Amino acid sequence: MITAPVVDKVGGKNRPTPKRSAQVARNQRPLVPDDRRAAHKANRDAMRAERLKARQAMMTGDERFLPPRDKGPVKRFVRDFVDARWNAGEFFLVVAMVVVLLTFVMDPTAQLIATAMLWLTVILSVADGFVLSRRLKRRLNEKFGEENVPAGTVRYGILRAFQIRRTRLPKPMVKRGEYPV
Repeated sequence: MITAPVVDKVGGKNRPTPKRSAQVARNQRPLVPDDRRAAHKANRDAMRAERLKARQAMMTGDERFLPPRDKGPVKRFVRDFVDARWNAGEFFLVVAMVVVLLTFVMDPTAQLIATAMLWLTVILSVADGFVLSRRLKRRLNEKFGEENVPAGTVRYGILRAFQIRRTRLPKPMVKRGEYPV
């Protein structure tokens, strides 16, 4: 009787099928690690490194590590468009602080002037926000098309316009007057 030589095929099985109990035992992992303190510390360190990477991305504008709220070419365009212009909303917080300080003065004329300044700033900021929303919406639709602009994108731009330029995150990447193309 002649037997055929055993040939090891590449990708072939060449071993018996493992028992189900062996498969299940191999795939079992404990729900709680053996050293919970070390696992907690490793998890905390990993989260800290991830937050640090995201913070660095906010400072440099690195798209890979930005949070989903700030990712994408549409949001980048909105940030650059808002950062390129002077916004009345930037000055709202400063004027509000001055008004709060002037309200401590017991002079009724100073308080009246402070209140008028505050209302003027509010009206200018709302008007500027309206103008910004119209221009931004038109430019976004021209560049990306109406169907490719996510909902809330214009609101994202208006909220950014109300922040003081130095405190904006991600940091402004354009100078004033450098509008995106």
